[in-house]
Amino acid sequence: MSTVRNFILIILDSFRQDHVSYYNGGKGIFKNVPACKTPNLDSFARRSIVFHNAYPSGLPTIPVRYEILTGMFSLPYRPWQPLLPYPKDITAADILSKRGFVCGLISDTYHLFRPDMNYHRSFHCFRWIRGQEYDAHVSSPPKRKVEKFFNENYPENWRRLIARYLANTDDFKSEEDYFPARVFSEAAKWLKENRAHRNVFLWIDCFDPHEPWDPPPRFDTYTDPSYNGPRLILPMGGYARSWATEEQIDYIRGLYAGEASFVDHCFGILLEALEELGFYDDSIMIVTADHGHPLADHGKFLKGPDRMYSELLKVPFIAYLPGCEHKDVYALIQLPDVLPTALEALGLESESRCMQGRSFLDVIRNGREEHRSHIIAGYHEAVDRCIRDREWSYIKRPEGQPDELYNLVDDPGETRNLIDDRRDKAAMLSSYYGVYFHRSETPWVVRGLQGRYEASPG
Repeated sequence: MSTVRNFILIILDSFRQDHVSYYNGGKGIFKNVPACKTPNLDSFARRSIVFHNAYPSGLPTIPVRYEILTGMFSLPYRPWQPLLPYPKDITAADILSKRGFVCGLISDTYHLFRPDMNYHRSFHCFRWIRGQEYDAHVSSPPKRKVEKFFNENYPENWRRLIARYLANTDDFKSEEDYFPARVFSEAAKWLKENRAHRNVFLWIDCFDPHEPWDPPPRFDTYTDPSYNGPRLILPMGGYARSWATEEQIDYIRGLYAGEASFVDHCFGILLEALEELGFYDDSIMIVTADHGHPLADHGKFLKGPDRMYSELLKVPFIAYLPGCEHKDVYALIQLPDVLPTALEALGLESESRCMQGRSFLDVIRNGREEHRSHIIAGYHEAVDRCIRDREWSYIKRPEGQPDELYNLVDDPGETRNLIDDRRDKAAMLSSYYGVYFHRSETPWVVRGLQGRYEASPG
């Protein structure tokens, strides 16, 4: 077994598992949208261990990164919040920097570098790519006509958000200006500059394919070429058919596929550097996403606490370890398990003794098909919870709303609610977690939280 000296972690924001072509087998998810093609992720997958049942726990962006970087569960303990001062929160960079690793962070995920978030703590180098989504980067009005990017149903607050993104990206002239290209080019540059170090930890955090979905022209090939409506790069919350036509819904789905395909293209920049610099010989490398993204599969676009289905919860998870043969793995893992696994691969398992995540290195090295018997996921503030094993998914809803139960083997699209037929299975899944995980709130709190995800971006 080769010596593992480095840890390279790649997080792709909002990348659905079924939009990686290795997972979808070349089959489209939606009737009028071609299957998303991701040849570079596929290439990496074919020489790695591919997990089919990987899940976040606490959602969305920041709670998931807390879980990955600390090996601790955010659900049900903490909402979206900054890292607490060391040693209340102890991160991968805190640990590895004290162990002699040179630590780098390359990201355009602007939530990480907002004031006081502290996710760059203990990194020897952090490079921020500015301008994503609603980053306060450009204050001048957009040069493009904003009205070309929404329909008549968009309220003023949504139009302002679109204008902010357009202003941030008005000066893009080529594919190299787009965010994924800059992130992966910077990451490749950092690896070249730091290869001489004995041990490195590089965290690459790519915000795309998070909305707005605005792929460069060469990758805008998943939409109907005859479509002549507005370029709806930012879908709204609420039920899609209340504010968009069927043609517009298909168009938005095509934009997402194009964005995902472009991210894959830029990921190829990193693959070339990894090969050229020999990181396959001595590094554990993990590619995953924080969560997926609903594309009106169950009626709504955007993330939200009521969208506890596979399109939000199942993430691509591809792990490379020197000396391990390619295989597909169906063991259940959760993202707090990432850091304990990496630490064990690096020979530092003693650092994970007090973490809540559990190493799945034995799954990678020895092919063990069991890790967790079940998982739980949800938003800290919300009542909705999803508890699932490899066969069943139980969704606990707020009081007054019907719970849901789906057989993931027979009904992977989660279209047939079996709660009335198999209450025994729902009760069994529910029993795995105590009342503290099954959060209850007063109705006004629930309504207020839900409204946030219906009336503003997810």
